Amino acid sequence: MYYTYILFSKSLDKYYVGHTGDELPERVRKHNTNHKGFTGGIGDWAIVYKEIFESKSEAYARERQIKSWKSRRLLEKLIASRA
Repeated sequence: MYYTYILFSKSLDKYYVGHTGDELPERVRKHNTNHKGFTGGIGDWAIVYKEIFESKSEAYARERQIKSWKSRRLLEKLIASRA
C-alpha cells in the first residue's frame, strides 16, 4: 500500500503534501524529528488527509497533482471533503 498525505503544522500554519510506501504513522514520526528540510525541527506535524493507492507511481502522481494546485483554498477544500 502507498499513501499520498497532507500534514498540517499548527505552529507554522502551513501544509505539507507528500507520499510514502512506509507505514504512515512512522513517516509522520520521521517528519516530526529534528532533521534538515521543510518539516524538520517543528515537531507538531499531524495528518489531516490521506489517500491510499496500489502503486507508488499512483501515489506520487497524486502528490504532484495536489502540489500543482498551489492553492491553500483548494487544499482545505480537499481536506474538508473527507471530514
